[in-house]
Amino acid sequence: MDNFKHLPEPFRIRVVEPVKRTTREYREAAILKAGMNPFLLDSEDVFIDLLTDSGTGSITQNMQAAMLMGDEAYSGSRSYHALADAVKDIFGYELTMPTHQGRGAEQIYIPVLIKKRELEKGLDREKMVALSNYFFDTTQGHTQINCCVAKNVYTEEAFDTSVNADFKGNFDLEKLEQAIIDAEPANVPYIVSTITCNSAGGQPVSIANLKAVYEIAKKYDIPVIMDSARFAENAYFIQQREQGYKDWSIQAITKEAYKYADGLAMSAKKDAMVQMGGLLCFKDESMMDVYTECRTLCVVQEGFPTYGGLEGGAMERLAVGLYDGMRQEWLEYRIAQIQYLVDGLERLGIVCQQAGGHAAFVDAGKLLPHIPATQFPAHALACELYKVAGIRAVEIGSLLLGRDPVTKEQLRSPAELLRLTIPRATYTQTHMDFIIEAFEKVKQNAPNVKGLDFTYEPEVLRHFTARFQEADSQALDIYQNPKREDVMS
Repeated sequence: MDNFKHLPEPFRIRVVEPVKRTTREYREAAILKAGMNPFLLDSEDVFIDLLTDSGTGSITQNMQAAMLMGDEAYSGSRSYHALADAVKDIFGYELTMPTHQGRGAEQIYIPVLIKKRELEKGLDREKMVALSNYFFDTTQGHTQINCCVAKNVYTEEAFDTSVNADFKGNFDLEKLEQAIIDAEPANVPYIVSTITCNSAGGQPVSIANLKAVYEIAKKYDIPVIMDSARFAENAYFIQQREQGYKDWSIQAITKEAYKYADGLAMSAKKDAMVQMGGLLCFKDESMMDVYTECRTLCVVQEGFPTYGGLEGGAMERLAVGLYDGMRQEWLEYRIAQIQYLVDGLERLGIVCQQAGGHAAFVDAGKLLPHIPATQFPAHALACELYKVAGIRAVEIGSLLLGRDPVTKEQLRSPAELLRLTIPRATYTQTHMDFIIEAFEKVKQNAPNVKGLDFTYEPEVLRHFTARFQEADSQALDIYQNPKREDVMS
């Protein structure tokens, strides 16, 4: 298909799901009933669902066919071996446990690595610090419920939506090493390399950076875990942007990248395209003690280590999905779709993070400058977008970041982003055009959008189930334009 400016989707649509259209009045009632939290909306009330790309995309016919090959044996299933063989072929990792999804892997490996560090290095549990280019919500949550501080060491340009850079997901290497020294190496139980870096806008991490991180980690004998939800998209960006990899295949780049970690935790619901499934894998015999401990926890929390919360058919489907998600033309189309959406929004004057791999990230702080971080401008924007067009999106900002575990003060995100997450092979260019048109209407009413206050706030991962009401408009006016009598009183 050479010399064409516009290439269509590299797939045919053979099964469709009807969706209903609703009125503005209906949507306003629905979002109020949901406590001004798009997570709590019924899916049947959503016209275009951009909440997540996790388990919400289409699957391939090869994946669907593979499910029929499932061996449902409780122990030693041949479907497990098919999955383990795929992991070894793609990532080069020898020790594999399936889990029900990514957080299933996190709830196993995090306490095991903390315990190992305590026994071998004398870790002080009151001074524990885990490090990442940026922890995503569940990884941060599992870190914190194990009484460990989650510290992010991202680059200066990572959250600057006015700056473009090839690898905005990279670690700041100086900050990483300084953070290890400040905490004392014995008190750092693990480092998480997140590829792509979701919270920074789906931004990729270079192989050079992954290698440098691993060298620092080895210097202080700290294990590195690869948060692998979007491994294939990260490999595509490396192929397109990093010197020396232009002629490499996605699978070859992937195997090279995974040399620079000791284990991987994966929500397979993203790049591996399955509706449900995850992985916890370790490189080789050097991690056998960790693998053995994790297997014990897997039995208690997920299932027997050769099924780990998945049926045999789901393991077969995942084994195929790992390969299908690495297709060159698939990745090229998908990332171009994100770029198309970002370009369309920016033509309207909607500031976005540089286009990443799985979503467009709108800078809500710039679109709604009158709403302070403590009243969650990106979440308020999500509610407004739903009212206007029935589109469901998700906040990636101060609401997601949460409160300081010690002081309980609201943490300020480096950027208040609204994530428009594109499920795989689900929406067409016409849908992208509709989203762009919806934002044109949202922008017209932006000055009138109100911030939000909690009516219910969970302690952990609050953005999933919290409830809100619109903030008092008078209080917002005082915050932005304080009058002397208001300040004095």
